[in-house]
Amino acid sequence: MSASSVPRAGSDASSGTQDAPFSLRARLALDLTVVLIGVYVVLDVISQLLPPHYSPISQAESELAVGPYGYVMTVNFVIRGALSASFLVGLNATTRLWSRSRVGVAFLWVWATGAFLLAAFPADLGTTLTTLHGELHFVVAFAAFVGAAVGAVLLARHFREEERLKGAATVSIIIALVSLVSLVVFVTITPRIPFLFENAYGLIERIFIGSVLLWILQSSVHLVRVGRTLSPQRS
Repeated sequence: MSASSVPRAGSDASSGTQDAPFSLRARLALDLTVVLIGVYVVLDVISQLLPPHYSPISQAESELAVGPYGYVMTVNFVIRGALSASFLVGLNATTRLWSRSRVGVAFLWVWATGAFLLAAFPADLGTTLTTLHGELHFVVAFAAFVGAAVGAVLLARHFREEERLKGAATVSIIIALVSLVSLVVFVTITPRIPFLFENAYGLIERIFIGSVLLWILQSSVHLVRVGRTLSPQRS
């Protein structure tokens, strides 16, 4: 065996490219993901502060898209879809997670696509569905939420197998499990024990969405840092 055929230390023998610098496309996708998460949080706060001042504790985030300034949250749904898609593009360009868990990647694409669709179908206020677009919003949101939680858990399980993601593996699986547990509480326990959870419906949903975005952010930032160490040194 020649010296050139021996995998370098720290490389992934299965891919042979783990030590190679990130492509411009990969770096732009990951940087865009981080920036858009910041924009999403800012717009979410702005939307929350605008009339009619919906409660972030008892009302779902989707209700922010209903009202005189609902377009702010509608734009934010598009941003959520864009940052999720950008993350998946960057993840696919820098790791082998697609081949390790195609189901996990597919679930996250459901989350990303769902965000775009939520912008097209406004929610109904409260928990009673009275319009077709409200019913479609509910179905899409449910599918997207399941996609995010399941997808994050399935992919996080494989982080230790990726040289570039080993350092983020422990935190990643913890955040992914938080998103899954909060989703279970939001979907199953909240409707069954209203006297305990009804007034915290919005809060539990925001914990779920926040944990998903945190998982994406943590993974993206870690890959961005790894990418910088692999950048060619200028003389």
